[in-house]
Formats: sequence, structure tokens, C-alpha cells
Amino acid sequence: MSLTNKKINASIIGASGYTGSEIARLLINHPFVSIEHITSESHAGKAFSDLHPPFVGILDLPLERAEEIDIDKQDVLFLALPHGVSMEYARQWQGRTKIIDLSGDFRLTGPVVYEHWYKKRHVYAGGFDHAVYGMPELHGNAIANADLVANPGCYPTASILGLAPALAGKLIQAHTIIIDAKSGTTGAGVKASETTHFSNVNENFRAYGIGNHRHTIEIEEQLGLFCEGNRCLVQFTPHLLPVDRGILVTTYAALSKDIPEDQVFEMYRKFYQDQPFIRIRKEAPSLKDVRGSNYCDIYLQVDDRTKRLIVVSAIDNLVKGAAGQAVHNMNIMLGLEQTLGLGQVPMKP
Repeated sequence: MSLTNKKINASIIGASGYTGSEIARLLINHPFVSIEHITSESHAGKAFSDLHPPFVGILDLPLERAEEIDIDKQDVLFLALPHGVSMEYARQWQGRTKIIDLSGDFRLTGPVVYEHWYKKRHVYAGGFDHAVYGMPELHGNAIANADLVANPGCYPTASILGLAPALAGKLIQAHTIIIDAKSGTTGAGVKASETTHFSNVNENFRAYGIGNHRHTIEIEEQLGLFCEGNRCLVQFTPHLLPVDRGILVTTYAALSKDIPEDQVFEMYRKFYQDQPFIRIRKEAPSLKDVRGSNYCDIYLQVDDRTKRLIVVSAIDNLVKGAAGQAVHNMNIMLGLEQTLGLGQVPMKP
């Protein structure tokens, strides 16, 4: 269904974090969207621009409580809420309007696996029957018909996009995948912690979630769609960079056959030929090559000595890894041109 003959009423549920403000930044420049409501349970009554000063004079909407919104008058809701909170709202509102959930509450295959990895009880198991994993490059047709979309995680976005063509083309051995991923501090959210305190991040670099990070299963489930028996095993290790935003992922996997590097490049180009936000690069990308944009840049190298495929992918974790992908999903769900509101050129330097 196309809504281009009228303004799209959009509301952002949860405004205090980086993701909520980034959704607002993108929607302001969307030609068909009107931001009707922005909520914050803890800051209700303040202006959105009080929380996020860059919006002063641009978006000064008053922050409301979620229960004050007339949901049935909204064309789309963005749930920019913590894990474990989104499911409560989705249970109330699913089926009444389009919902894009940016938490991890519906990204996995069901409540049992969710509770194992997230260590939280899931209160809306029925939501998994409706939720579509919101990666447009892989699930565009399903997203177009969905009323509940689970926006992917930031690490999984960069990792899955980098590996899907290789697995689809049976270029690599699925049980040999090693994912070495690095993110800026905004990936940890706006709430301060000892880990993200400036003095612990500045001039420092560390691994975390070794062997048990919750994004591991999200990556495995999605890549499993391209593997025999839907089984894909990955070794995933995230690292915290002393930068504010961006994700760089380097993946290693054993080749399943000898193949010239130029053929691998051609396979990737063909796989993503109709995808406007994937750029196959001839040199390894850096964080600033994608900063502030919805692009995922991918570089490939066949190591003839070790017989491995090396894939480097870079995204902005707040845009392609969160808000930008959510707006992309909205465009598809509402029958709009995919790129609307997402034409930002990467910011460098």
C-alpha cells in the first residue's frame, strides 16, 4: 500500500537514547513523514530538543507518555526501547498499526532461544508468529507484507551482510567462520557505565562478551538460512573502540573451493545488484567512509596462502545498524521508494 498521497503519521516511542534521536534526525528530511509524537516516560513534559539540543528550533515537540498517543491514528511506530520493554508495547499494539521494533525482543526464532540468550522472560510469544527480521537486502518481500518488523542488531547487520553472499554461493565452509567485530561506544547505549566511562575508553581497546555475546545467535540464525540444515556456527568476538560511532567487522572463513578473487567480487556484486545501500569496495573501508550514512561498505580478499576468504564490512552503527535500517524498513512496509530520507552522504572527516 502506498501512502504517498498523504503525510505519513509516525511516532517514536522512546526518545532519550541515541537511536530515538537518530530516527528523528532522519525522519525530519523524509518527504512524506510527519513526526506526530515522541515519547519518554521519564522526561514527559519536556521538549524533545531539551533532551537533544541539536534539534533546538528544528524539532521542539513535547515529550509525551506512550499511553497518551492515539495509536490508531499512526501509520507507523518506531519502538526505540530497551530489550524486554518493547515486547510489552508490541503485545498491546500489534495488528493496529505498523511497528518497527529496534530492540532485540523479536529478532530471534522464538521465546525459548530469546530467554536463553537475553536472560529475560518473554511476555509476548505470539509476536514471533508475526515478526519479520528487518534486513531489507535479505527479506524485502516479507518486510513489505509485515506489520511487525524486528530491526536487526548493529553487529549482526555488518556481519550478516558481509557473509550472506559467500554462504549463498557455497564459497566458504560454514563451520569455520570467525567474526572479529569492533564498535564505537554509542553501540552500548546512552546510559553511562563503568565500561563506557571516558577514562576507561579513551586511549584504550578491549574485547568483551567473549564466547557468549547475544548477537552470536542472531548472526547464526540468519546465516543459517544459507546453510545446510539451517545450521551455521560462528566464533564472534566484539571489541569496544575509543570512538563514538561506527562498526568495522573483519571475517575469516575457510574456502570450500578454489576461486579467483575477481569471481568472488562479481558474485557479491550480483547478489547485491538491486540493493542501493550496499557498496562493494576495491579497498578495505574505514569507519569514516560510512559515518552518518545508511551504507554498508564491503571489501573482499581471497588469501591464496591460507585458503581463506577475508571480508571487511563497515557501517555506522546508529544509522545502517539501527535508525537508518528502520527507516529503510518503513519505506518498504509502506510501499515507498527505498531510499527516501536516506540520501545522506558519509561525513569525512
